[in-house]
Amino acid sequence: MFNHPPRRLFLRSLAIPLSAMLLGLSLRKAAAETAPVLIGLDGEYDLDNSISAEAVELGLKVAIAEINAAGGVLGGRKIQLVTRGHRSMPARGIKNIQEFARMPDLVAVFGGRFSPVIIEELPTLKDANVPFMAVWSSADMIIDNGMSPNFAFRLSLRDSLAMPKMLSVARKRGIERVGLLLTNTSWGRSNLAAANQYEQNSRLPRIVHSTWYNWRDASLLDKYQSLRAKGAQAIILVANDDEAATLVKEMATLPATQRVPILSHWGITGGEFAKQAGPALQAVDLSVIQTFSFFQASKEKVDHFLRQAAKVSDVRKIEDIKGPVGVAHAYDMMHILARAIAIAGSTDRAKVRDAMERVSEYQGLVRHYKPPFSPARHEALGPEQLIMARYRADGVLVPSKD
Repeated sequence: MFNHPPRRLFLRSLAIPLSAMLLGLSLRKAAAETAPVLIGLDGEYDLDNSISAEAVELGLKVAIAEINAAGGVLGGRKIQLVTRGHRSMPARGIKNIQEFARMPDLVAVFGGRFSPVIIEELPTLKDANVPFMAVWSSADMIIDNGMSPNFAFRLSLRDSLAMPKMLSVARKRGIERVGLLLTNTSWGRSNLAAANQYEQNSRLPRIVHSTWYNWRDASLLDKYQSLRAKGAQAIILVANDDEAATLVKEMATLPATQRVPILSHWGITGGEFAKQAGPALQAVDLSVIQTFSFFQASKEKVDHFLRQAAKVSDVRKIEDIKGPVGVAHAYDMMHILARAIAIAGSTDRAKVRDAMERVSEYQGLVRHYKPPFSPARHEALGPEQLIMARYRADGVLVPSKD
């Protein structure tokens, strides 16, 4: 005959591991509820002369500090920024996106200024279903990407807006013939498509010729002179800082009669262009498209931003801000994303994506968004935000009268 333990002792023996299990579940739930919500930044870190990743990072840090000081998101969870660099190499960017996608509490990735990198990343972003925040890149296909649902959102310039603006500025100056000097990348091709579309609907200015250069070309002078030889009275330049600085220094050596105006896309503002070009910049008529200037924004909002920026950086005045569009775009987009996380009520990426389309309003630095996005529109900016700017002698970018 077997001796069985008393029933009370048996139940007590079951209660001990059960209570331990419940305690473990409670602790894990508490840890999940207090774990930081991660935001990724895939940028051009460690690229010579580039300041674009740092500009986007500054905008994010200021916004995140404000959000966290106000209590964070999802009932008190802090937002934490995670950065990765791709040095303008698509393979590195793809690897970064894959790494971000494996982070359980990461809700979205912000990108930098290089459209060709982001375009190569799109299939990976699609497979991972990671919401992507484009806050500097301008190629149309970043948003017009064929995704359904679309996980990409842009608070930035778009080439099909930028090119018409630059061409219309040329027309207002009385320029009838322009040449296009384009980078031999998907970004350059995006701008050529936009220019061709503009020309179909406008008689002037006429595009006399398009020519291409490659990244890190040592000279652009022959290409510039070939456009002049074909009758170009101004050049529409689609370039980043390195090649643009090379061209400006070469143009400065020419007689004044051979220096035609340059209307530049904004890639030049993502690096140390003014420093690279040096005194030659003041010998060339160059203006650059922008979507925003701290010099034109609401004084109250700029003063608030500067006070907050001083807490996380060495920025004290507008002149200290490098890459202003990247800073402002990232700042506004982070605040919009925080509102989407609140609407989603979780870090579930699909829910955050859906919620981005339902944020009703945000009064930002760049504009009053009413709303920022919708199911049919993943572009937060329009033609009314576009301005032209010029570099002062001290290298600071300021709005122009174009």
